[in-house]
Amino acid sequence: MYKTKPTSRFLIVSLILLFLLPLLTRSISADEDTDDLEDIQELIALDEQEEGISQPTYENKDDRKSEAEVLSKAQRIVLELNNDNTKRSIEENEYVLVLGYAPWCARSAELMPRFAEAANVLKGMESAILMAKIDAERYPKAASNLGIKGYPTLLLFVNGSSQPYTGGFLSDEIVIWARKKTSVPVIRLNSVNEANEFLKKHSVFAVGLFDKFEGPDYEEFIKAAKADNEIQFVETSSAEIAKVLFPYIKPTKLFFGLVKSEPEQYTAFEDSFDGDRILQFLENNKFPLVTTLTEFNSAKVYSSHNKRQVFVFADSDDFKKLLEPLQEIARKFKSKIMFIYVDIREENLAKPFLTLFGLEESDNTVIIAFDYNSSGKYLLESDPAPRLIENFCMQLLDGSLLPYYKSQPVPDNKNASILNVVGKTFDELVLRSPESMLLEVHTPWCINCETMSKQVEKLAKHFKGLENLVFARIDASMNEHPQLQVEDYPTLLFYPASDKSNPINLPSKSSLKELAALINIHLKSQEPLTKDEL
Repeated sequence: MYKTKPTSRFLIVSLILLFLLPLLTRSISADEDTDDLEDIQELIALDEQEEGISQPTYENKDDRKSEAEVLSKAQRIVLELNNDNTKRSIEENEYVLVLGYAPWCARSAELMPRFAEAANVLKGMESAILMAKIDAERYPKAASNLGIKGYPTLLLFVNGSSQPYTGGFLSDEIVIWARKKTSVPVIRLNSVNEANEFLKKHSVFAVGLFDKFEGPDYEEFIKAAKADNEIQFVETSSAEIAKVLFPYIKPTKLFFGLVKSEPEQYTAFEDSFDGDRILQFLENNKFPLVTTLTEFNSAKVYSSHNKRQVFVFADSDDFKKLLEPLQEIARKFKSKIMFIYVDIREENLAKPFLTLFGLEESDNTVIIAFDYNSSGKYLLESDPAPRLIENFCMQLLDGSLLPYYKSQPVPDNKNASILNVVGKTFDELVLRSPESMLLEVHTPWCINCETMSKQVEKLAKHFKGLENLVFARIDASMNEHPQLQVEDYPTLLFYPASDKSNPINLPSKSSLKELAALINIHLKSQEPLTKDEL
């Protein structure tokens, strides 16, 4: 690849740009002929002309610019908002998509180049939308007036009124969402060449074939296209064009299908043309057979309508070996169970899930499941062999899978004045024991739990020798049981010997004397012999 030296004209223009760019953030009086938005467009045009003059020769036959050059130009297309131009930019443009960011925010740093790339694509499409960004830390007042409260935040302003961004966070997803919200929900293709060019730019899309772009079926298609926020809809009246997009299309005058870049690449819609049914079809089929969870698609995954989800946690090498059989399993449970892969080394993504099972330190492949209809969580406690995974899924679907409750190892309570209860011993020590019990429920991160523990220790000493009363404690962060449903910590539960299924919640803010008095009151109905109050 050969490099050309910058021309004197190019250097002069560059110096002018460096001098003028800071001025673009200042307000311009109403009597001036141009505003800062027009200046930016002129500078971009001038820059593009200059690039054409000094265009180097590339060995690559496509003469492609480097990604850095494209990104640099794309970033210049995005308007930088500040205290002076924010209000005017919103008021003077019909559509403005604003990215609120903070320089120190890692997710902002990841999103900004994608946002800039989307801006570049939309500009090439001659979209009416203005793409803008604001440093919310540098201009907090302007950002607050826009409604930006966290980072990153995307907001669309339509004639000055804001609406939340509900699309994906890849550049093409931003483009699709922006076009749909600015009255361009469907792309119409009129030739095979247009279809081939479309395929170069889109790997996921929904295609509709209609004899005429009118009538009830077409209206339902458009209704679905406007309601969906993620998938690009494309339409044609030519079966030949439709076959380029969807090779397995059957001879027909009416067709709708979904195309994805994965093993389950082509899926035909075989229901009646109804907007809601089309949307449900897309919801059931838009994800890959096995979805890889990332920071940017996590919200989409968590909000999926499929309430049964199987998660596979593994390192990338182990997952490669498991992927193909896992896809075959996913195909059998398509639209019934969603399959998700999480790189076990990605702590931000994996650890919150693994902690729910007490497996946050695991390095081995872990397979878990959730049924959000019943709030149940499940763990495959055998080797992750394909046959066992499939059986695990079948049991999840038919409701025969036993929920998983995490538990610490069974402790040695020999000679302990206060028993340590774990998930595995809750039935034996709490529910089936013949004595009444005072159970302290605590967590390591609870601020007041340490004080309560000292209170319980004093109570245990005071009531020592009473055979009809046992003191115990359980760490709720590491142990679970279906009959232990506690939301506040610390919690004191008194289990009467006569009715272990209905524990009595004692006020944890009571004094030592008050707690002793309450224990005596509850014991009197169980045994005649009690200790006096402290």
